[in-house]
Amino acid sequence: MFVVKPPEMTEETPADLIHAVDDAKSFARLTGAGPTAMADLERYRSYLTDWNQKMNLVGPKTLEAFWSRHAWDSAQVLRFAPDALTWADLGTGAGLPGIVLAILGKSRPGYHVHLVESLTKRCRFLTEVVNGLELPATVHNSRAEDLSLAVDIVTARACAPLSRLLGYSRPYFQRGATALFLKGQDVVSDLEEASKSWDFDAEVLQSLSDERGRIVCVKRLGRGR
Repeated sequence: MFVVKPPEMTEETPADLIHAVDDAKSFARLTGAGPTAMADLERYRSYLTDWNQKMNLVGPKTLEAFWSRHAWDSAQVLRFAPDALTWADLGTGAGLPGIVLAILGKSRPGYHVHLVESLTKRCRFLTEVVNGLELPATVHNSRAEDLSLAVDIVTARACAPLSRLLGYSRPYFQRGATALFLKGQDVVSDLEEASKSWDFDAEVLQSLSDERGRIVCVKRLGRGR
């Protein structure tokens, strides 16, 4: 079963967080990112810009809105799992949200992000970023469902329909993971389709980066039907 919940607004997550990030300064204010993290994010932005000329990592126009479209959209998931130390980002592509999560958790003891990507050329990009920024991350050139990693949180952004994403994630759930999937405005139909094949419990939360976006929190995944 699944439920759609409105965002839980507190002093830490006010309603005006949505669309509040339009530059580096506002990103730092909302996330608490320090100078080192901000410098790493700027370097990551440069990596994206340079490599995007060689391969299709992200839409070129979206780089103009890097802080809201990519950095804040990725960073927001930390608010839903502030104590998580280990993450697996499935179909990470350009490293979103995984690279951003690795940058923001770089100083935390025991923190690690697994970047899972099946395309070798994207893994070359990810490896260069991880090595260049000395991030607590491992690049896995593999299909997500072929790995069985023990992590606190499994996440994905613009990776696949939920019915397929749950299949990719099943090995991680079997080892105790919870999921936070970044989704768009058609999430209800996506959930309904997935419920035809899977037995799962999920909550749908409001994205803080885009009023049309949603975050699907899956806490239990049973066998496919």
